[in-house]
Amino acid sequence: MKSSIIQNITNLILPFIQVFGIYVILFGHLSPGGGFAGGSILGASLILFRFVNGSDVADAKFKYHYLLRFACSALVLYGVMKGYVFASAFLGLHDVIGIGTPGTLLSGGFIMPLNVLVGLVVAITFYFIAVLFEEGELEHADLME
Repeated sequence: MKSSIIQNITNLILPFIQVFGIYVILFGHLSPGGGFAGGSILGASLILFRFVNGSDVADAKFKYHYLLRFACSALVLYGVMKGYVFASAFLGLHDVIGIGTPGTLLSGGFIMPLNVLVGLVVAITFYFIAVLFEEGELEHADLME
């Protein structure tokens, strides 16, 4: 996009959108929101950055292999943490991880870290899907065959 007004306004408002997405992820166990909702907000901010500043700037800032490693690491860590939750419930080890004081940020045990991991995976996946559409890799799927 060539408009400097749109670029300046977008670059000014983008950090606020991202902070709101992080807030939705971190406080998802206390209020409506969570990993998917906050991740979609973060992913939308990454897509907005790419569409306004151009694919060259976005590709230089967000390297594909780093984002892919980050998303895969988050998925593996999510699986390990969720497996620990299931195993500890099966073995009766509920008191190993404290649940904290109800109503505070660290009050959900593993819920907040799992929300963070889900948010990262959703944001990166949304960004990758938008990049694939922009580059023409996903034009139209013949789903009705």
